[in-house]
Amino acid sequence: MYRYFLDSLTGMGAKKRVNQEVNMNITDVKIRKILSEGRLRAVVSITVDDMLAVHDIKVVQGDERLFVAMPSRKDENGVFRDIIHPISPSARKMFEETILEAYERQMAAYAAEEASSEADTDTED
Repeated sequence: MYRYFLDSLTGMGAKKRVNQEVNMNITDVKIRKILSEGRLRAVVSITVDDMLAVHDIKVVQGDERLFVAMPSRKDENGVFRDIIHPISPSARKMFEETILEAYERQMAAYAAEEASSEADTDTED
């Protein structure tokens, strides 16, 4: 019955659906908040294919590198569970690369703005 339901929803068998690669694009990334204290570096929202918004994605400083943590909530046992997450490693890589590139661009823009502001202050003296 479940397989029939999947077949009717997708117009194809469940096995084909699992093996078929879907092209998906992150069409917008918004850096909502940037933090400098602690391991949390930013809170991000994305739009997928101009149709789906995902909020509360976190950019976190790990021991060796930045990584992306998908939105989660604590269950009744105190364990955090992702609310939404990429299924395949290639999808996770695409999400992480796109989000971290946007974060790095935003940080570079802030650094350039700060350097420009400092240069303006130096010329006024």
